[in-house]
Amino acid sequence: MTLTAADIHAAAALLHGHILDTPCLPSRTLSAIAGCEVFLKFENLQFTASFKERGALNKIAQLSEAERARGVLAVSAGNHAQGVAYHAQRLAIPATIVMPRFAPAVKVENTRRFGATVVIEGDTFDDARSHGLQLAQERGLTVVHPYDDLAVAAGQGTIGLEMLAQQPQIDTLLIAIGGGGLISGVATAARSIKPGIEVVGVQTERFPAVWNALHGEQRESAQATIADGIAVKLPGALTLPLIRERVNDVLLVSEDDIEQAILMLLEIEKTVVEGAGAVGLAALLKHRARFAGRKVGLVLSGGNIEPLVLAEIIQRGMVKSGRLARLRIDVRDVPGALAGVAALLGQLGANIDEVQHQRAFTTLSVERAQIEVVVHTRGAAHIEEILAAMRSHGYHAERVG
Repeated sequence: MTLTAADIHAAAALLHGHILDTPCLPSRTLSAIAGCEVFLKFENLQFTASFKERGALNKIAQLSEAERARGVLAVSAGNHAQGVAYHAQRLAIPATIVMPRFAPAVKVENTRRFGATVVIEGDTFDDARSHGLQLAQERGLTVVHPYDDLAVAAGQGTIGLEMLAQQPQIDTLLIAIGGGGLISGVATAARSIKPGIEVVGVQTERFPAVWNALHGEQRESAQATIADGIAVKLPGALTLPLIRERVNDVLLVSEDDIEQAILMLLEIEKTVVEGAGAVGLAALLKHRARFAGRKVGLVLSGGNIEPLVLAEIIQRGMVKSGRLARLRIDVRDVPGALAGVAALLGQLGANIDEVQHQRAFTTLSVERAQIEVVVHTRGAAHIEEILAAMRSHGYHAERVG
């Protein structure tokens, strides 16, 4: 058996009216930055904020009445879990979701909110999967695999049909790869419409399983990544042959690349994406020369990111861009010294966020004190202006970190 364009068109007909036909829009700003035409497919606008609904519903809707009555089971760290739980609830089908302990809390709670029975088991995804398969066998439940199922891959492939219907000029697709269901489906759909289209997969350096398979390498997987939605150590047995046949190449991106892409999408497009949803843009920015002048379609595959993680990414991004800086200033330890520093920083346009006044833990002489301030600035050039001005006023000032 293999995946065909007919399978994907059948899935599109089945999903019609039940899944949002998400917009695929050009981004003028990202296009200018990347040096090519960029088109964004906003799958983070689905009801569960992820494309995973498509494959989940296409699989569930094809079950027999007896299978529906017994119920379904899925093993997932989050997005697939929500897609299965939501559509099982809609169709009045009992759902059991097995999630590993590291699954993001926001995804666990959303899955419970959709009425599924959530079982937290295992420190790794493999542990959770083993437990889930055992439960399914014991209870006679139908397993809805997150990627290694042709019905699931066909559902995900409907994204490719929509993208080329909405933006037929697209000549390149950059698609995230975890287990391979999304890219298998999208590549199949896209090539059926536009045989010469280039399809490039993207994985994180921490989970390079498909990259290894295509490049003959043996890089080991890490324990975790910010792109938890594609943290898969082994590609699917059904999807890997499809990727070999229908995908041109696979690229790797780092954690820093992904963080930068998340922040850019937030600032430029005013849209929230999770790590896996940002890897396409991360690859585009990392490999600008390769895609120069192309018409590139990216899938913002999900938006389920922990608020605290997003807040940390924003803060780290501000530090990297120089809009948030920590300065160390040596002053005489006399009344009014701190007020003088604060007044000068205000005059220079720096907004103070934090202050630490240190006397004991320093190598300065006893009559001096060390002040560390975290300030909001306009960027790296502004920081240098601030430091130069403070030195001209007699302060010993430096940037820390």
